Amino acid sequence: MRASLPMYDLPDLTAASDDWWAGLAAAFRAEGLEEVPDRLTRQSDAAALWTAPDLLFSQTCGYPLTHALAGKVTLVATPVYACPGCAEGSYCSDILVRADDRAASLGDLRGRRAAANAKDSQSGFSALRHAVSGLAQEGRFFGEVKLSGGHRNSLRMVATGEADVCAVDTVTHHLLQRVEPELTGALRVLAASAAAPALPYISRRGLPDAELERLRAGLRRAIADPALAEARADLLLADIVVKPLSAYDRILELEDAAAAAGYPVLT
Repeated sequence: MRASLPMYDLPDLTAASDDWWAGLAAAFRAEGLEEVPDRLTRQSDAAALWTAPDLLFSQTCGYPLTHALAGKVTLVATPVYACPGCAEGSYCSDILVRADDRAASLGDLRGRRAAANAKDSQSGFSALRHAVSGLAQEGRFFGEVKLSGGHRNSLRMVATGEADVCAVDTVTHHLLQRVEPELTGALRVLAASAAAPALPYISRRGLPDAELERLRAGLRRAIADPALAEARADLLLADIVVKPLSAYDRILELEDAAAAAGYPVLT
């Protein structure tokens, strides 16, 4: 079996991710799970592992969960992060501009350049689309949208003037404020997106109910383990909640709302 935690596995936080997994793996074993890997799998194509038949545990974005991965994975739980806007397993995106940008509202960004991490990202693409959908005219709002390949890249594009605005999920933003304050200090939050369920923990499709309950019990054990307090704090992990899969319909609703406003594509 394999496991990964790719969504917040910043190079600066590899040790914290490894410590969290070591404790989580021990908790899974204590709950009776077998074939729990000692180490996380790290690979360039994180999405390939999400549909692998030997996936024990991973984390994905809510947009793939409701689109490319729909019916192909099992929702295990939703983490609760110690960030503003993240109560009860929700999160939002911080919409950022340069610190010296004169924009006072989203409307001031009309015709300017946006950076987005990927088209299948809720926080970097779909959330920004929804945020400006009511301001679009004839299906357009920005002068240009550039794909950056990652949240950190989006922030750098804005900081260096390659773009004027980006949306970054608030957990990533707060983590980067700790590890790369020079970058985040060059930017400011202009607005926040609508909230959606946080990035879900998943396992393989067809996971037996008994194994699912052991994963959830292991998560609860690890989130309460004092020995893992430092790793959890480093990763901003506060708790876990079990949400029904239907809770993630919120992501579809935000996408549909943008389309209904005549803005189905971030442009």
